[in-house]
Amino acid sequence: MDFNGSDTIPGPRTEDHLPQTAQAAVKIVIVGGFGVGKTTMVGSVSEIKPLTTEETMTQAGIGVDDNYGSETKTATTVAMDFGRISITEQLVLYLFGTPGQERFWFLWNGLFEGALGAVVLVDTRRLEVSFDVMGRLEERGVPFVVAVNTFPDGPRYDIEELRTALDLSEEIPILECDARRRASSRDVLMTLLRFLHSLTTEKTPA
Repeated sequence: MDFNGSDTIPGPRTEDHLPQTAQAAVKIVIVGGFGVGKTTMVGSVSEIKPLTTEETMTQAGIGVDDNYGSETKTATTVAMDFGRISITEQLVLYLFGTPGQERFWFLWNGLFEGALGAVVLVDTRRLEVSFDVMGRLEERGVPFVVAVNTFPDGPRYDIEELRTALDLSEEIPILECDARRRASSRDVLMTLLRFLHSLTTEKTPA
């Protein structure tokens, strides 16, 4: 390639540029088990073209990965998903979606570094997967909210039933969402920001 000619490496698209008004950036992680919709949520809400590290699923995962409820899924995240959303002209969220397959969970530690908070995506067909996910966040002291991604064939429970089933304290927000819809995913992020703000307010001396 001739770097002095016309064949140059393209720069970022205009729409991918960070707004000049941005004054603060916050790192958020979106976690959950395999196939709960993490890549979908990042893609639906990101204002830039999301970075994904999806690879085609192979025979090697048979008997290793729990794909119950996601039998038709043909690709999976092996490192992370990345997106960005401007909440206000001054505040930007950087979104990092974690890999869901347990054999890739060793990558979570690096993704948690510097994260202000997390969204735990839950599939009601596989609630048991959520316990390990939330346990890892609690071990690292990362505040989180729980978003129940509503799959058409998933059982529906009221919020208090889910709170009891997941053994969550009253202060942790739980809400339903449709990870395919931008507005719904944005509502989840706004709920997380309000929760983080409330935690900050509680720690601030009167």
